[in-house]
This record gives sequence, structure tokens and C-alpha cells, in this order.
Amino acid sequence: MTENYTSIYMFITVCGVLMLGYPVAFTLAGVALLFAAGGILFGNFDPSFLGALPGRLFGTMTNVTLIAVPLFIFMGVVLEKSRIAEELLSNMSRLFAGVKGGLGISVVLVGMLLAASTGIVGATVVTMGVLSLPTMLKRGYDPALAAGTICATGTLGQIIPPSIALVLLGDILSNAYQRAQLSMDIFNPKTVSVGDLFVGALFPGLILVFLYLVYVIGVAWLRPEDAPAAEEEAGISMLELCKGLLPPLMLIFAVLGSILSGAATPTEAAGVGAVGSLVLALSKRQLNFERLHEILMSTLQVTSMVFMILVGAAVFSLVFRGFGGEELIQHYFHNMPGGAMGATLVVMLVIFLLGFILDFIEITFVVVPIVGPILLAMGIDPIWLGIMIAVNLQTSFLTPPFGFALFYLRGVAPPDLPTSAIYRGVIPFIIIQLLVLSMLVVWPEIATWLPAALK
Repeated sequence: MTENYTSIYMFITVCGVLMLGYPVAFTLAGVALLFAAGGILFGNFDPSFLGALPGRLFGTMTNVTLIAVPLFIFMGVVLEKSRIAEELLSNMSRLFAGVKGGLGISVVLVGMLLAASTGIVGATVVTMGVLSLPTMLKRGYDPALAAGTICATGTLGQIIPPSIALVLLGDILSNAYQRAQLSMDIFNPKTVSVGDLFVGALFPGLILVFLYLVYVIGVAWLRPEDAPAAEEEAGISMLELCKGLLPPLMLIFAVLGSILSGAATPTEAAGVGAVGSLVLALSKRQLNFERLHEILMSTLQVTSMVFMILVGAAVFSLVFRGFGGEELIQHYFHNMPGGAMGATLVVMLVIFLLGFILDFIEITFVVVPIVGPILLAMGIDPIWLGIMIAVNLQTSFLTPPFGFALFYLRGVAPPDLPTSAIYRGVIPFIIIQLLVLSMLVVWPEIATWLPAALK
């Protein structure tokens, strides 16, 4: 049992070192290798587990699904740099001018469109914070409502396709599902694809957007002084509205439509999105060699970070298994009150707490490969589990005091906006997200019906 507990000590050590601010990828690999070296020295670790590392890395290099990651990142960065968000927000604000809470409604709708265009949480929060927060404060919006709306809509990129989180989750869960079936002596295992997760995330994402809108509209009617109508008259022609809305909508439909119709895999659709974003930027005359260089460098940096974390997580996962960590967790899960659902709720709580200190990429690469095969072997639906994890991580993005979205907004917010206002503003949206999580527990069909219907 000592070697089993060593795996838990290793996990706790990794969390502690990460809280000290060390780089995630090198922390995962470094701590794991140090424990492995100690295990070899004391004779309680089989070094053959590390011999599987080259095969793991080669599998990552040849994984077609993961090609979608840099392509979606590239698409998001191009759209961020081409001022499409600015034009969308301007047109929406003019459309809802004169309506109570009109600017807040515009922020939610534009945030949804940006989430469906970029799939990158940080980019959406920062972009919306720069563009809309000063305007909302200037027009008399309650600072807490303005900050909370921007943070919450910015995190929609976590759940609304094409989400980078769903791409990574889809690949990890597919491997976990196959391992779970093999452990049950199913030698022709089924898989869960990224496309399945994209389809399963549509209804939960739209429900979140609807509830956000209900909250903003409710505040505007119950407390008009917190979300006043714009003083200027609504003045936008249908031509101007279509000119601003159609290009990003066409790109979204080209990416998601090709996936949902089965005409393209998520990787192929990501290629369509990358090319389409370049066409949009060129059509708006927002692309030159200097900006293209900036876009490519930004894409390279984010992609390198993701794949370095993946390499570090592969080392950590192998060492964790070598110390018998999976058997220990499986033992506890099978003896836990409540069976599969009780184990799932414990995992959701752990992921929620880890979301305070780890980004969704680290949690996806470190935690999901450990608990995924065990939960799936207990009969949990892989699509439902993936959507639950995605919404859960989205909630942890918002939760004070360590939510990443709060830090993103704090970095671009005016100095006179108190941090306490940001914290107060996100509380109602956290409650909404917990409500959606509860709905998914009670009605799993919200996530599973559409993928099954389209097959």
C-alpha cells in the first residue's frame, strides 16, 4: 500500500509546487521524474513504465485530432486582431439602444458569438473588457453587473463549440473510454469523438446564454438604475447590421455546420475556420505582414504551451500509474457511497477546487486521464461526463478569489473599478452555472440526446 500512497503524495507535491508559481509543464515532468528516481532507488517503482514514454509522445505527434488545436487557436487570434468584436459590439449596441439593459444584452450576445468564433476564454474576456467595460460604466451601469456580465460571457468559450477545451477533452476521453472498455474485456471498443462533444455542448451552452439574458433583463427591469437604457435613439439600418453580423455568422456556420452535418471532422473544420478567418481579416483590410507575424507568434506561443503541458502530463501519468495510483483511486471509487454517481460528484468537486489553481489544460491532461477510465468503466456516459467537466471548469473560471476570468478582467479594467465589485458581480452567474450543472445531473439528456439523434 506504500507505493499506492506515494502516488497521492506525488499529486499533492505537484499542486504545491504549482502554487509557488513554477511552470506547469516542467513541474509535472520534474516532480514525476524525481519521485520515479526515488522509487527506483528504494525499489518500489518499475522503470519500464518510463519506457512507454517515447510511444506516448509519438502517439501525440501523429494524433490527427490534436491538429485542430493550433488551427482553432490561429482562427481565434486572427478574429481577435481583426476588430470583428469591436464592430459586432457597436452594431448590437445600436440595435438595442433605447432598451433597458440593452448594452448588457449586447455584451451577452456578442460574447456568445465570439465564443463560437474563437473558443479561447482569455481572449474573449480581455477583448470584451477592453471594448465594453468602459462604455458600460460610462452609461451608468452598476460596476458589479458590468464586470460580472463580461466575465461570465467571456467564459462561454469553454463550453460553446468550437472550444479548445472540448477538443482536448474529446481526445483524452476517447482514450479513457477505450481503456475502460478493454478493462471490461470489450475487445472492439467504441470511441467518443470531439464532434460528439461539440454536438453535446450545444444545448447546455445555449441554456447558459438564455439564463444570462434572463438575469440581465431581470436586473434591468427590477433595478433600472443598474442597467439604464442608452440615451441615444436606435439607429442602424438592416444593411449595416447584416454587414457586421453576416461574416462571423457565416464562419461559425461553416465550422460548426460542417461538423454537425458530418461533412468534415473537427480537424478539417478547424482548417476551414483558419482560412475563413484570414479571408474575413483581408476583406476588412485588417491584415498585413506585421499583423500576420504577430498572429503567427501568438499562435505558436499558445500552441507550444499546450503541447509542452501535454508532454509533462504524459510523464506524470506514467509515473502515477507506476506507483499504483489508478488502482488506489479505483478501490476508493468502487467503495464510495452512491456508486458511480457518488464517485462522479466527488470528481466534480475535486476538479472544481483544482480549477482555482490550475488552468483547464492542466486539469484535462492530468486529472481526466486518471479518473476518466475508472468512471467510464462504472457506466458513466462519456459525452455527459465531458460536458459536466467543461461546465464545471467554466464555473471555476469565475469563482473568487482565484478564478482566471477575474484576473483577465482585472488586468484590463479601469483602476477605479474595485476588485470587490468584480467578485460581487460574478456571484449570480456562478449560481446560474451551478443551476445548469444540476440540470445536467437531473436530465443528462440535455447533453446526450442530440449526439444520439444525429447518429
